[in-house]
Amino acid sequence: MKAAVVTAYGTAPPYLEFPDPQPVGEHEIVVDVLAAGLHPRVRMQAGGSHYTSPGTGLPIVPGIDGVGRGADGRLWYFMSLSGKYGSMAERAVIDTRYSVVLPAHTDPVTMAATLNCVIASWLALTQRITMRPGQNVLVLGATGGTGRMAVEVARRLGADQVAAVGRDPGTLATLPGATATALIGDPEAIARIGAETDIVLDFLWGEPASEAIAALVTGRADPIRPLIWVNLGEMAGPRATLSAGALRSTRLQIIGSGQGALTGTSMAAEIPAVAAAIADGAYAVESEPVPLHDVERAWSLPADSSRRIVITRL
Repeated sequence: MKAAVVTAYGTAPPYLEFPDPQPVGEHEIVVDVLAAGLHPRVRMQAGGSHYTSPGTGLPIVPGIDGVGRGADGRLWYFMSLSGKYGSMAERAVIDTRYSVVLPAHTDPVTMAATLNCVIASWLALTQRITMRPGQNVLVLGATGGTGRMAVEVARRLGADQVAAVGRDPGTLATLPGATATALIGDPEAIARIGAETDIVLDFLWGEPASEAIAALVTGRADPIRPLIWVNLGEMAGPRATLSAGALRSTRLQIIGSGQGALTGTSMAAEIPAVAAAIADGAYAVESEPVPLHDVERAWSLPADSSRRIVITRL
């Protein structure tokens, strides 16, 4: 079969022949891949910089999820989170226990562009913690694709106030669901809008997280009000500096949400509800389809937080 193949970390994967994947267990089937999102996590996977990358070995097919069609004609959303076979290929083997049959009217490209962006915050708020209706959420990195969706997800799951913090003032000004906004690098504004925050969804880590933690701890309206910080990404860097005083002076709890912290079973349990909402138009990320044979060009396209590149079969 043809596939995008990572032969060296840090280079765009070329379109090459790759051995067909073979089903092994009774729950595995082969699907024709129709669409697979080029998510930031996929770029990190192909660059060897994601925390799950070491030990995988090359060559590999990148791609962590996708939409495929089975031999019986049904559409499946599936995850490919380990091994040499990702979703950016003509065919993939999926485990039906961790995959979801999609409604027949589903647009594969929209689903591939959107579900990964929505499920990140959805899992954080339903699996890693249990957000109570009426709590206040702050999204750090709200102008990225997953961050923008996190604002909408938090509101739909019952958040009272959702503060959005990001770099792009134009995007911040038009974010659906945001009740307050602040720019990264403006600690006074972050402290002001986050004074009564209960939960932070952090897609950035690095220096923005260090600055935001310091600002929120300083600006707490009630120092004993619990503050749960959930890290979902590291777009600004893999390390953040945290003062010991921040931990001792407030009820700050820092946890992570991602592969490893979440099991395949827990992730799969939430996918049907998210997929149904996307299929019905509740969430949508703008997509830019690029054919699989043109995958190297897709890799060279500039990152754009307003859309998601999707590798397609045609």
